[in-house]
Amino acid sequence: MTKTWIFRSVMIALVLVGAWTLIDMNKSMQAKDSQGAVQVPKAPYKVATFAGGCFWCMEPPFDKLPGVISTTSGYTGGKEPRPTYEQVSRGQTGHTEAVQVVYDPNKVSYSKLVDVFWRQIDPTTPNRQFVDVGAQYRTGIYTHGDEQKKIALASRAALEKSTRYGGAKIVTEIEPAGSFWAAEDYHQNYYQTHAYKYKFYRFNSGRDQYLEKIWGKDAVHK
Repeated sequence: MTKTWIFRSVMIALVLVGAWTLIDMNKSMQAKDSQGAVQVPKAPYKVATFAGGCFWCMEPPFDKLPGVISTTSGYTGGKEPRPTYEQVSRGQTGHTEAVQVVYDPNKVSYSKLVDVFWRQIDPTTPNRQFVDVGAQYRTGIYTHGDEQKKIALASRAALEKSTRYGGAKIVTEIEPAGSFWAAEDYHQNYYQTHAYKYKFYRFNSGRDQYLEKIWGKDAVHK
């Protein structure tokens, strides 16, 4: 057993431990209330909630932004408490797959988050995002307070006036945020923990091909 082999083994172990630590930190950033719903974080951090189809695909673009503290995949927009992935994926609960973003407003603005959101989705198709079909994949911006609502509505109005979608109506809903339920652990950071499966799914979903057509290559965040 050489020193080089030992050194490499130790370094690999440290990298793996560090990666899992970051994942655990990411998930623990979101406290839950007595019902199990995720709570809004305390100042100075704020939270933003977006639905853009498969939540696996919505974490990476926000995680890459300086000022984003954590992202959590989950479910919102329905009435039933503690929904499971099986229930939501069957369209039984009224929820949509969503991602909740905890961010530092001193480092990244809500306007920036909204702009990144639009660049990940097809806002012209109701109850569907690419290969995923059903109301559980509808797009939405779920606002936390009047300021977020004002920014989201203005941003949608600007897109509607543009020619980017060839005159197609934007159907992305903008509603006050309700309860957000974190998805099962295996869904969190899926693009990191199941990188090969994630890349296979994403490529075959048609998402990136669409985004490149609408926004150009620079706007695609994998």
